[in-house]
Amino acid sequence: MIWRHIASNFLTLLIVLLVALAAAVAWSKHEFSGPGPSEVAQCVQIAPGASLNAVSQQLAAQGAVSSAYIFRAGTDYMDKARDLKFGSYLLPPGSSMESILGVITAGGPSTCGTEVILRVGVRENSVLLRDMNPETGGFEEMARYNPAAEAQPAAIAAAGQKPDARLRVTVAEGVTSWQVAEGLKQADFLSGEIEEVPAEGSLAPDTYEVAKDSPRAALLAEMGRRQAAILAQEWEARPFGLPYESPEEALIMASIVEKETGLPDERPTVASVFVNRLEQGMRLETDPTVIYGITRGEGVLERGLRRSELNAATPYNTYRIDGLPPTPIANPGRAAINAALNPAQTEFIFFVADGSGGHAFARTLAEHNANVARWREIEAQRGEATDSPVQGDG
Repeated sequence: MIWRHIASNFLTLLIVLLVALAAAVAWSKHEFSGPGPSEVAQCVQIAPGASLNAVSQQLAAQGAVSSAYIFRAGTDYMDKARDLKFGSYLLPPGSSMESILGVITAGGPSTCGTEVILRVGVRENSVLLRDMNPETGGFEEMARYNPAAEAQPAAIAAAGQKPDARLRVTVAEGVTSWQVAEGLKQADFLSGEIEEVPAEGSLAPDTYEVAKDSPRAALLAEMGRRQAAILAQEWEARPFGLPYESPEEALIMASIVEKETGLPDERPTVASVFVNRLEQGMRLETDPTVIYGITRGEGVLERGLRRSELNAATPYNTYRIDGLPPTPIANPGRAAINAALNPAQTEFIFFVADGSGGHAFARTLAEHNANVARWREIEAQRGEATDSPVQGDG
């Protein structure tokens, strides 16, 4: 009788323990897959070679997970303990342990933390230090300087040495290859020499993420590969009947379009003007090509064109030569290449600035002269009147 009683009590206790264990497992599973405790975005930085235990403790200390033990157990159960990827990752508010594990084991480019960015621009270059504000989920600028004219701030120098800093190079649309090469020389987080300036137009304006001490030559090669791929893709998809004999001629046109307008919506219309002119045997008559013939892309012409320069017979003076200049005059972006190969269907053969940052387009010389008169009035009001011709003033 007593043994039957003991067995009954043991069986009851076992059932209670099993129920408690099942409840604990269910609760742990809910904790692992359910919403996390953080009410704000979290920037989690995974150090190179970090152990699962260290990462679990770090996440718990930051308040990203409710239990380091449950996160570690769940990671082991999913056989992900060896898949942690070095980097800095932005976690949305309320991220579950399961979703956090997915982010830090998937890897890829860092999405938060410290960024040091070299921006290569048409008029000047700049280096920026940005840091993620987890509360807003956005980057905030912490420091900036012009590497050609200013000393490097200590904050940027220190950030560039951080092993988890994100290093990027951003190349603006319309910069020349010489400007890109000179800009890369100003990035102290890159290494190596640049033996020669790449061909004009051959580099893709874009943002490039790099590792510390990446070779400058390798980065230029990657820019070249991207531009070649873009041009090949856009050329393959072009419509019939365009006045280009080769992808290189389309690239030349794209560079002119890029330099003639800073308004994305205008690019196809500007391209249509030049395509119409080519088809009608008219000269392109565009100032940016003349300027390139003077500077050869080495810097910016900080003045208006002189009458003697507009009259000079040079390969890039489209007021004096027929057709396209011999090479691109800058590195056009994909949008400008697309516009050159997909121009708007218009009858425009003239255009001139309209004072708003855009242009006024015309089909006839009479319409164009009226637009020019309005532009001259705006110039006079601004005290900017010049003797230079205006775009398309044939």
